[in-house]
Amino acid sequence: MAGQLVEGDGGIMEGGGQILRVSTALSCLLGLPLRVQKIRAGRSTPGLRPQHLSGLEMVRDLCDGQLEGAEIGSTEITFIPEKIKGGIHTADTKTAGSVCLLMQVSMPCVLFAASPSELRLKGGTNAEMAPQVDYTVMVFKPIVEKFGFEFNCDIKMRGYYPKGGGEVIIRISPVKQLNPINLTDRGSVTKVYGRAFVAGVLPFKVAKEMAAAAVRCIRKEIRDLYVNIQPVQEPKDQAFGNGNGIIIIAETSTGCLFAGSSLGKRGVNADKVGIEAAEMLLANLRHGGTVDEYLQDQLIIFMALANGVSRIKTGPVTLHTQTAIHFAEQLAKVNIPS
Repeated sequence: MAGQLVEGDGGIMEGGGQILRVSTALSCLLGLPLRVQKIRAGRSTPGLRPQHLSGLEMVRDLCDGQLEGAEIGSTEITFIPEKIKGGIHTADTKTAGSVCLLMQVSMPCVLFAASPSELRLKGGTNAEMAPQVDYTVMVFKPIVEKFGFEFNCDIKMRGYYPKGGGEVIIRISPVKQLNPINLTDRGSVTKVYGRAFVAGVLPFKVAKEMAAAAVRCIRKEIRDLYVNIQPVQEPKDQAFGNGNGIIIIAETSTGCLFAGSSLGKRGVNADKVGIEAAEMLLANLRHGGTVDEYLQDQLIIFMALANGVSRIKTGPVTLHTQTAIHFAEQLAKVNIPS
């Protein structure tokens, strides 16, 4: 039997899609009926966008729930969850909407499904305003698996702005419970590596230039380590459309992972893209935390669901993280002092 309806304000704090992702995932997991109002109220295009809608529909389908108000531009939804089931679930943004954001809303739900799940996510894999799929595989996956579960991420096709067309398949077996994590010891940086990619019509030299510029920038601060950034030409049959970008990872002696990344845009030279990613990585290393600014908010929901007290040490707490904490405390009745 579903509990009392929880009211969420979609216009507060981060005020965007993240409120929907955190609140619908927790609603689904905890069996709490949810109403979210003022969805993306302060944005230039208020209400649901295609990627939010496809995420909501996926969560509805994977628990046979009921969803009202689910249409493009809607500023209010009501969601009544039922029992979470495994099996194959598909979400398609039909745009360059991020597959990684689709994963953020659906993965926590299927962790506690009745049987193993396969999430087929279609949209942008390397898109602005969202983690790149390489970040999901290289940073998010190894850290989130410390909660005591494993998942497989198969990148079938990469897709870029504006067309999307990417596809990622996530395979995951359910668990009985999540274990708490303790990420408080940063250790020292032992490795720096990454990939600079071009896809479609962009020449390979762009990948080499991004990588070289990033290496030069990092060497100014990290002189004693080999910086291994591989230039990559994405195979034609594994990339839809044109794109370029870079991700750089720093690994520490205690297994912490930090990243800096950037995507190319028309008219922005390759050096600038490489330097932007390098500077982002260096900034994430300066604050002394154990997670970078993009991982902190993604871990909150797992910390809220884990059986016991988890601890992570962050740099400055981002608005996304404050938002995730607010809704985790409201829905899951947990306490997350920052």
